[in-house]
Amino acid sequence: MPYEGEKPRKRRRKWPWALLVLVLLVAGGCAAVIAGISHEASKTVEVEYTVTGNARDVDITYSVWNDDGISTRSETVKKLPWRQVVKTKGFTKGGSLLISLSGSGGTATCSVTVDHNAPKKSTASGASAAASCSGF
Repeated sequence: MPYEGEKPRKRRRKWPWALLVLVLLVAGGCAAVIAGISHEASKTVEVEYTVTGNARDVDITYSVWNDDGISTRSETVKKLPWRQVVKTKGFTKGGSLLISLSGSGGTATCSVTVDHNAPKKSTASGASAAASCSGF
């Protein structure tokens, strides 16, 4: 309580400081996310594609990353196993490996491993069957 003739003291507001702290935390978080994305984009990764099984004349289509973005390559393999290793920078998740068996059937399993992590696998069995390994 102020004395007679004394001006009452103004109470300091706390919310501007809380807002400032919140803004600084958000800005720091954004900077961390941008740094993480930059690191991932410049990191070299190894993508290993494999197809195994007893099928013959297997059509194989797979993703390849380069400086211009993502492209696909296709080939027909007379006899399995088949393996392709690609080292790339700027790896973007969401590639694919697609296999399609000929009319003669058989069984084939596709597998994609990124930097020696757990592989994504799928199996095709029978005449004209197909399988896809994606989401890696």
